[in-house]
Amino acid sequence: MSIKLTPTELLARPQNCCIVCGPDNPRGLQLQFTTLEDESVEARWEASPDFEGYTGVLHGGIICTLLDEAMAKAVITRGWRAMTVELKARYRHHVSSGEQLVIQGWVTERKRRKILTEAVVRTAAGSERARATGIFLTVE
Repeated sequence: MSIKLTPTELLARPQNCCIVCGPDNPRGLQLQFTTLEDESVEARWEASPDFEGYTGVLHGGIICTLLDEAMAKAVITRGWRAMTVELKARYRHHVSSGEQLVIQGWVTERKRRKILTEAVVRTAAGSERARATGIFLTVE
């Protein structure tokens, strides 16, 4: 059984409670994205030991979440309402707890309802840790 959500229902949860970007979610990541001149988005974040998988190493699911959120914010920046339907991540190097990270996402193409995106997680020094491509579908 599948549940079909209307665009209005997709916005039912206040964004200030989002697990990734919600400032009012005390257990969330609380990322703050800014839009750059090229319409990509960027956030800076320090990997906390609270999100480790192995001792001293950030959990891969958290890294994937960072990538997904960056791509979603890049879509939202363009004024499009869409949902992730496919995400492919490539982990290049582990992320240590306490590392300062730069998360960036951008739109590469739009074909009708399909939006193609990319994102990257780098250290503040520029070393790439993970990269993803994603497909979003508009819900309107």
